[in-house]
Amino acid sequence: MNVEIYTDGSARGNPNGPGGYGAVLRYTDPSGTVHERELSGGFKKTTNNRMELTAAIEALKRLNRPCEVDLYSDSQYLVNAFNQHWIDGWKKVNFRRGKKDPVKNPDLWEQLLEAAAPHRITWHWVKGHAGHAFNERCDKLATAAADGPEETLAVDSGVEEEDGVSE
Repeated sequence: MNVEIYTDGSARGNPNGPGGYGAVLRYTDPSGTVHERELSGGFKKTTNNRMELTAAIEALKRLNRPCEVDLYSDSQYLVNAFNQHWIDGWKKVNFRRGKKDPVKNPDLWEQLLEAAAPHRITWHWVKGHAGHAFNERCDKLATAAADGPEETLAVDSGVEEEDGVSE
């Protein structure tokens, strides 16, 4: 099955403000009917890059069988990691850059690799806030999730643990 996935992430007061992700999954069934599913979620304290990765992870996790995926994101961080093969190098050196510095967000990169593994994914970069309909929709989903009531926002354990405030 061929699936299109559009993703976006947002963080207010980046880094370490409230944030959210949004995704739209689209596929056409054999009868020609187009199906769409929207996903979103918000976090109390996070970063924009973490939300960009989370959007892709959550969307890929919703696929219940191996698919041909065209994934569209306005995050060069996400798209270039695959298209420029940064991720391959990071995996070889246990998610480190150079001899000492860890790659940021290794927990999410590992989750993304696991979610992506069953699929053949083509990664596409789209310019954000440039009128691309699905990117704009994902942005609205992500910002609405970030702006949700505090009691509905989840804890981003990757950020909370870094700060020593794990809940």
